[in-house]
Amino acid sequence: MVKSQRHGANKDSVLIEQNATDATEGKEALIIGRVLDGRGGARAIDWEDASGWEPSAPNEVLWVHLRRDADGVRSWLESNTNMSPTTAALLVSDSTRPRAFTEQQALVATLRGINFNPGAQPEDMVSLQLWCDGGRIITLRRLPLQTPRDVLALLDENRGPHDAGGAVTQIVEQLIARMNQSIVDMNDTIDRLEESDPEESTGEKLAMIAHIRRNALALKRHMSPQHEALERISRDAPPWFEDHDRREIAETIERLRRFLDDLDISKESALVLQDDIRARALARSDKTSYLLTIVAAIFLPLGFLTGLMGINVGGMPGLNQPDAFWVVVGLCAAVFLGQLYLFRKWRWL
Repeated sequence: MVKSQRHGANKDSVLIEQNATDATEGKEALIIGRVLDGRGGARAIDWEDASGWEPSAPNEVLWVHLRRDADGVRSWLESNTNMSPTTAALLVSDSTRPRAFTEQQALVATLRGINFNPGAQPEDMVSLQLWCDGGRIITLRRLPLQTPRDVLALLDENRGPHDAGGAVTQIVEQLIARMNQSIVDMNDTIDRLEESDPEESTGEKLAMIAHIRRNALALKRHMSPQHEALERISRDAPPWFEDHDRREIAETIERLRRFLDDLDISKESALVLQDDIRARALARSDKTSYLLTIVAAIFLPLGFLTGLMGINVGGMPGLNQPDAFWVVVGLCAAVFLGQLYLFRKWRWL
């Protein structure tokens, strides 16, 4: 419970920071502009300087994070890089299925991250397009995404990546790491449902479990192709993507694989809990029906006797006897006690 609250607070702070930053960005194409110095730090660069940028010192790498739906982004990509028009069109398109491929000496990838924007569900996902030729890194998004800001924070603290390969692996690592938060939140919700009173709010619990199962299925469906994209990066990346970068990507792939396994476990746990709640509800319903059946069986012969004695026809015995009423009451009591004895003997009660 404490862990869930902590993750919720972290997510809220991320949203507040991200929304405030997006409000200041307006609709400009450039969101983040940095030149990596090769020592873990970076200096800021504006839109004009990013156009036609050339390194002024060894090991410098340009990183620009762009709003892909801003005006002029596609033409800027075509005029300031050596990418083909087809690749430029892909980077600004709404095609969000994860993929990765190489073009000449450039790595091109479309990746997905968890959607923590207000009013969105985690399974909605947010896409991040990436292009890198070893000296320049271009990332693009349409909806706000916190991952680039995580990398920016590391650069501002002089703890960021040193080269293009390190920047790519850092972006991918941060993108996958945030997936863990949604899985932890789902598991915390399942734990709370398991520990709650089984007699209360069955309908609400089943609705929450169904929501968790839908989230798990959607995340698994959206993130499984990302596993293939990362393997493609590790296997087919250009030479500037060094061996230690491939090892880092391999570790991220392994982490993603564990997260996908955790999603399967969460989905199965939710299914088991759902079956348990339904079984308890069915058992309560069966018990109620059983008790009603016993009550009906007890009062069936008593109702028959009282109905028979209550018919208004001539010749009924005891009409003129003052003790006839108590005789009938005693007979009903004897029948009732006899039924209780038989029901207990037959283990119906």
